[in-house]
Order: sequence, then C-alpha cells, then structure tokens
Amino acid sequence: MHRTISAAAIKLVSAIILLGLLVGCAIIPPERGEPEYAPALPSDPLPSEHSNGSIYQSGHDIALFEDIRAKRVGDILTVLLVEETDAKKSATTSTSRDTDVTIPNPTLFGGNVSLNGRSILQNTLTSEHKFDGTGDSAQSNKLDGNITVSVVRVLANGNLLVQGEKWISINQGDEYIRLKGIVRPVDIRPDNTVLSTQIGNTLIAYGGAGSLARSNRKGWLAEFFTSILWPL
Repeated sequence: MHRTISAAAIKLVSAIILLGLLVGCAIIPPERGEPEYAPALPSDPLPSEHSNGSIYQSGHDIALFEDIRAKRVGDILTVLLVEETDAKKSATTSTSRDTDVTIPNPTLFGGNVSLNGRSILQNTLTSEHKFDGTGDSAQSNKLDGNITVSVVRVLANGNLLVQGEKWISINQGDEYIRLKGIVRPVDIRPDNTVLSTQIGNTLIAYGGAGSLARSNRKGWLAEFFTSILWPL
C-alpha cells in the first residue's frame, strides 16, 4: 500500500521544523566563561640556581623600582569604556520622464487614409513616469564603565592582545560585557588603565540574560514574521 504525501503537508512539516529552530535559537542564553574570552595564565618561573654567594642570592632579589603596567602574558589591564557614536544618513531621489510620440496619418496613392472622413491611422502616444524616494537613518550609542581584562599574547612588535569578560547578577537578571582587542604599551597609563578608544581591532559585546532580558525580546512567532524568511 502506497501513500502520497501532499505538498501542503510537506510545507506544514517544514514550517514546524523551521519554527522549532527559531525557538531553539531564541531561548539559548549566552554562557559564562566562554573559552574565547578566557584569561591566559602566565608561564611558571624557572627554578633559581643555587648559589653560595655571601652578598647576592639568586631568587631573593627585591625590585625597588618596577613598572606596574601590563606587559606579560597573564598580566591584567583595566579598560575604561568611553564609547560614543552618533551616525546620521539621509537620501533623496526624484526622477521623472515624459514621452510623446505622434504618428501622422499616412498618404496612400496621393490621398490620406480615412474612413468616413476620419483619419484612422493617425495616433498619438503619451508616456509619463515619475519616482520620488526619501530615506533617513539615525543611530546613537553610548557606553560608559570599565572592565579588567588579561593579556593573552604578546605580539612580535610588542603590542598586547587582551581579552576578558565581566558578569554582574542583579536580582533575576544577569548582565555581561566582553572585550577583545590589541593594545599598544605606550597607550597604557601609569595607573595600568587604557581608554577603549585606543584599542585596535576592538570587539565589545554588551548584553544580558535571565527573565528581564527575555521580557525585552520578541517572541518566536513575531521573530519569524519579521525575519528575512517572511516574503512580505
């Protein structure tokens, strides 16, 4: 016995699977301690050589003057977030085209082609096209605060690759901020801080998780109807 599955049933099953995927993507919260933002631990120091010197003993020296700024793998660095962007864009387009074509009545055998005294082959064509379009876009972002990251790699030119994340749990919601980028040692201040505007190839992510974050997120059905999958 053979059964034929209709096209409508196939579309319904496909839609259910697609909606399930959208729901799954919408409810997955960000994870804490992602390996991509994990700190790097400094390498273990080499064992000091035993010395019988009476004045200087290896491994027992004291640094009287030392730069506290981050410079090695595993050192921490405080980033001052001073991000502020303001972008505006507007566009206006207007086009028009008018076309007039007149076809006179032809002359055949020395006379006009007519029917009951009316010229039947004389025509006039008129075409008019007009388009008006306007668009405006504005976006403003501001981020203040600080985050302490760690040095995960010292590049060949001396620049520092830093990364880190910070989570804050408040009542029923969690907020996090993640940062990754490249810092020049000369931009680090004496108090071991650096401005976020002086970090190269910066990746800053700010978001939240929990019941408060879910209440500010569209449902899966609304997300489906506003996605690129919806043709209208």
